[in-house]
Amino acid sequence: MKILFVHQNFPGQFPHLAPALAARGHEVVALTDERNQRPSPVRVLRYKSPEKVQTDSALGRTYSEHAERGLLAARGARAMRDRHGFHPDVIIGHPGWGETLFLREIWPEAKLLVYAELMYRTRGHDVGFDPEISPARDETRFLTVARSAHLLQGVLQADAAIAPTRYQADSFPPELRGKIGVMHDGIDTDRVAPNPDAALTLPDGRVLRAGDEVLGFVSRSLEPYRGFHVFMRALPRVLRERPDAQVVLIGSEGVSYGGKPHDAGSWKEKLLAEVGGDLDLGRVHFLGRVPYDDYLSLLQVARVHCYLTYPFVLSWSLTEAMSAGAYVVGSDTEPVRELIRDGENGRLVPFFDRDALATALVRGLAGDPDAPRLREAARTTIRKGYDLRSLCLPRQIDWVESFGPMR
Repeated sequence: MKILFVHQNFPGQFPHLAPALAARGHEVVALTDERNQRPSPVRVLRYKSPEKVQTDSALGRTYSEHAERGLLAARGARAMRDRHGFHPDVIIGHPGWGETLFLREIWPEAKLLVYAELMYRTRGHDVGFDPEISPARDETRFLTVARSAHLLQGVLQADAAIAPTRYQADSFPPELRGKIGVMHDGIDTDRVAPNPDAALTLPDGRVLRAGDEVLGFVSRSLEPYRGFHVFMRALPRVLRERPDAQVVLIGSEGVSYGGKPHDAGSWKEKLLAEVGGDLDLGRVHFLGRVPYDDYLSLLQVARVHCYLTYPFVLSWSLTEAMSAGAYVVGSDTEPVRELIRDGENGRLVPFFDRDALATALVRGLAGDPDAPRLREAARTTIRKGYDLRSLCLPRQIDWVESFGPMR
C-alpha cells in the first residue's frame, strides 16, 4: 500500500503507527507544515505555511483559517500527484486544522481516515463548565457552533475515523458516531513503568527520589482547563498539613486551551498573587517544560500525582502516570472516569471542591494504606487496555490495512 499521513505537526498522534506501517513494507510518506521541525520516522514532504487570515467576522475566522491551511495542504498534495506521480491508497490525517478538507479533490479514489480527537459542544463539555473563568453566554455558544464546522466536514468526508477514548468519540453527533472507532494511541508500558530507583534533580540541585513525599502536577500549560487554579488553591492547606512535602509542577506559563487571565500575564502569575503568600515557595517547584526523561522521572518519583481536567480531551499524562504505577488523585469528570474508578485504581474528587482535593492529596502524601493496591491496579488498567505493542498498535495497523486495495 501507499500511505500518506497529513499532519501540521507530524508525527503528532502517529509516532508509532507511521513507522510500524513502513516496517511492514508499505510506502509511507508524510505531508506537513514547512515550519514543522520535529524529527520524522518516515519520509516527509512539506506544504507552504499559511499566513494569518484577515477577517472581520469572528464567527467565520476559525473556518477561514483552517480552510486556508487545507488549501495549502491540497496544493502540496497536488504537487505530489502531478510532479511525483504519487497516488496513495490510504490517507490518514487529523481534521483539527483543516488539512484534510480538500484532499478528496486531489485523490478521489484514496480512502480517507481521520483522527477524531474531539467535537466542540455548546453544552456538556468545556463551554460553561467553569463559570468563574468563562461564563456561558449565547455569543460563546454561537462561536462554538461556528468553530465546529471544519471538524464536522472532516469526519463527514472520511471513510472512517478513530478516537482515543470513548468519551472523545461520543462527543461527535450520532449521525457521525458510527464512523468512529475507539482506539487509544497506546502507552509503552515497558518504558513507562514503576522505577524504585527513580530520581529527579531540581534546578537548585536538590534530588528527589522514589519514596520521598512528593506531589506532582503535570500539564502542557498551567491553566484552568487542567485545573491549575483549583490545585493551587488547595496547596496552602496541603503544605500546612504536610510540612515535609515537596510539590513539583511541570508545564509552561502559556495557554494551550482557553484564554489568558485578564488581570495577569499568566495563570501562574495570577494564582501566585492570590495564594502565594500562604505557600512555602521553597517547597513549590515550577519546572516549566522539561525533557521527556525528567517528566517520566516525576511520574515515577511522586508519591501522589494530581490530574484535573475539564470535560475535554484526555491528557497522555494521565495514562502514562497510571502506567508508571502512580497514586492518582483525579477530577471526577467524565473523561477521567473512563479510566479511573474511585477507590479501585485511584481517587476521584469533584473538580471544583478544593477542600476535597486537599483532603485526598494529604491522605496520599501521608501514606494511604491502600496506595500499593491502587498503584498496582492503575498500572494493570493501562497494561490490559492501553498497552502500545500488545493492543493498540496492532489494532491500528489492522484498521489501516483493512482499507487496502486487496481487502
